[in-house]
Amino acid sequence: MGSRRAVAGRRKTRPALVGGVVAVVVGAGAGAWALYGGGAAAEETGRTTSAAAEDKAPAGPLTAAEVTTAAQRFLTAWQRGDVAAAAAATDDAEAATALLTGWTKDAHVTDATLTAGTPAGAKVPFSVKATVAYGGDAQDGTQQDATRQSASPQATSPQGEAVSKPLAYDSALTVVRRAGDGAPLVDWHAAVVHPELKDGDTLVTGEAGTPPVKALDRDGGEITAATYPSLGTVLDGLREKYGKKAGGTAGIELRVVRGKESKAAKASDKTLLELSEGTPGTVRTTLDPGLQAAAEQQVAGKARASVVLLRASTGEILAVANGGHGFNTAFQGSLAPGSTMKVVTASLLIEKGLASADKQHPCPKYFSYGGWKFQNDDEFEIKNGTFKASFARSCNTAFISQAPKLDNDDLTEQAQQVFGLSRNDWAIGVPSFDGSVPVQSAAPMAASLIGQGGVRMNPLNMASVSATVRTGTFHQPYLVAPSVDGRRTAEASRTMSASTLGQLRELMSYTATSGTAAEAMAGVSGQVGAKTGSAEVDGQDKPNGWFTAYRGDLAAAGVVQQGGHGGDTAGPIVAALLKAGG
Repeated sequence: MGSRRAVAGRRKTRPALVGGVVAVVVGAGAGAWALYGGGAAAEETGRTTSAAAEDKAPAGPLTAAEVTTAAQRFLTAWQRGDVAAAAAATDDAEAATALLTGWTKDAHVTDATLTAGTPAGAKVPFSVKATVAYGGDAQDGTQQDATRQSASPQATSPQGEAVSKPLAYDSALTVVRRAGDGAPLVDWHAAVVHPELKDGDTLVTGEAGTPPVKALDRDGGEITAATYPSLGTVLDGLREKYGKKAGGTAGIELRVVRGKESKAAKASDKTLLELSEGTPGTVRTTLDPGLQAAAEQQVAGKARASVVLLRASTGEILAVANGGHGFNTAFQGSLAPGSTMKVVTASLLIEKGLASADKQHPCPKYFSYGGWKFQNDDEFEIKNGTFKASFARSCNTAFISQAPKLDNDDLTEQAQQVFGLSRNDWAIGVPSFDGSVPVQSAAPMAASLIGQGGVRMNPLNMASVSATVRTGTFHQPYLVAPSVDGRRTAEASRTMSASTLGQLRELMSYTATSGTAAEAMAGVSGQVGAKTGSAEVDGQDKPNGWFTAYRGDLAAAGVVQQGGHGGDTAGPIVAALLKAGG
């Protein structure tokens, strides 16, 4: 990095003194708060001073005054750089000490001004305005005063000189009572320091771990989160994977470095502030700009909707969108897929001779297995109906009734060997979850047959299922062509027989034209197939709505969490993308 010079004009600021005591304004307008105190009393965290006081520990809901005082105590100490006092004002002093120490030492944040908003119950919103200064004295992490100022927010070259930029964002804290003495304290989580942080994550300022990348769509146009809001997490993943391979050079940035829990969830490091630009390399993706725009439009305003569109014959990902932009549910979600899993189960039953599209198949109101009583939606039954009729109407008991005739690992092997799922070997170019179909027994095994139990999927997985039915062969989805970095894509070990494949297509086609998917698929012409799903989730009033379908060489799937029936919620989103694909 070469020699560095200190940022000119630094000066130390100290909290103002009012009547010989500290006064730090933490608030805004006429409602601003002023905290007055001195000595040890100002540092107190609500501890009682006698056994008698402990016997009279406060209980019950927090008062407005308690919330205000606890928030003031924490924000004031944090603002003046008193880590010990700020941490003591929380219910997890050890974790708070580590992150607040890193705030100045590792993230190089100075000149913090914390302004509290109007409390809502026990929750207190606040804004943060500060400076991130890197290089010279700021880089060595030895500054004694966290309020030391830099002369200018202007950043300079990462190759030598000190750099700094202003930092501004909003956060919030919640006040709780401490067990035992009832003292009001800040409920500590990393997100208090910055809303992008999960517990265990840290903030670091320095040379970017990886150079930036300029992501391109399949036509060579630049992809940005400003144009495609859903792709923020995708762009983070592309940088993490290809930053060092794409020919760019690193800049200086403030970023979130993920901890163990976040990494286990396959969350990527995230840039919060770029102090000096690196030189980006370029990475071309398979995304189609027109279809991506259509996908963004379909999920806009639907906070819990996600969708993926594939080219069935190759696995190329043409579009991906999430209504909520903080997590890529479309690629990394792990949700019970409900009745869309019946596509995989149906292929298993047909292969084993336990079902045939046009042969009579049981669909009773109820079926008990492994100590659980299963039923159909609205307790319907189909008397003397065919398996095709049961599939099209999404009869649960038509599948559950075959559980006694199956081995515990049959569904798992079918998902892995034919559909390429649940093997943890997909390499799409960014982090993804490949689905999970664990071996289960008794009632959970039966529940797995209808996409409940331990089965977990996301829209990428279920779009791939439809693509496999459409083409007859599993093609691992990908966002970046394997030729870019020579990676090997996953392969399925076998395909379905011609008879099984033909019947499965017949089931999905009939469902798209005459079954539960018919309303959503109305107007989608050509060779089509579809399956709806509704997955019950503990604690939710409404099930997650699923839909997977294909049209020609396109395959898509979507989910709307807590949406209700998949045909009514996810169905229109998927159908619109299939129509947009021409």
